[in-house]
Amino acid sequence: MRFLLVEDHEDLGRSVQERLRLEGHAVDLAPTLAEAQEFQAAASYDLILLDIMLPDGDGRQFLASQRSAGNQTPVIVMTARAAVSDRVGTLDMGADDYITKPFDYAELEARCRAILRRRGGVADSRHRHADIVFDPLGGTIDVNGEVRELRSRELRLLEVFLGAPGRILSKEHLCDRLFSFSEPVTDNAIEVYVGRLRKKLTGSRLRIDTMRGLGYRLTET
Repeated sequence: MRFLLVEDHEDLGRSVQERLRLEGHAVDLAPTLAEAQEFQAAASYDLILLDIMLPDGDGRQFLASQRSAGNQTPVIVMTARAAVSDRVGTLDMGADDYITKPFDYAELEARCRAILRRRGGVADSRHRHADIVFDPLGGTIDVNGEVRELRSRELRLLEVFLGAPGRILSKEHLCDRLFSFSEPVTDNAIEVYVGRLRKKLTGSRLRIDTMRGLGYRLTET
């Protein structure tokens, strides 16, 4: 998944970014609303983590503008304001969740997972695709009764393919879903992760075809 983190406190922003990257997410960090808008113009996001008090404005105005423009990307507001009226007002403006600073990183990660599950309308995290059972929260796939663990980016890559079965996905698109703008990406990075994922899918009916000059496609045999 790709997240947009809007936070002006450098240490907190970097810490949250690194924690979420360890979960396999691509995270772009914007310390101002202006930079957040620039990121949004260049990429699409699965979740926005939004501070309220920012150097160039109020995050709630950013949230309101998102909703008025019809952007329904889930938003978790992060703020030091703990008053009930602040929480209620922010949720009424269209936030999907609210977490008060200081917070535990594990709680933030759990809230992110819950929001993404609700967005997909899924109560049980496990999904069946062809002859595999994919558990994104557990980080595993079950292939004919054999449970195989997925590394973080293998897991995110499989999510991208399962979200677009049969479609040709370019290397550029896959890079956009797996890496943030600040992460260095080598030319063969996607080839490496596709190769690893293919090995994890060995023995199943799912395969990843290379479409020369175009990208990759998930198919079922």
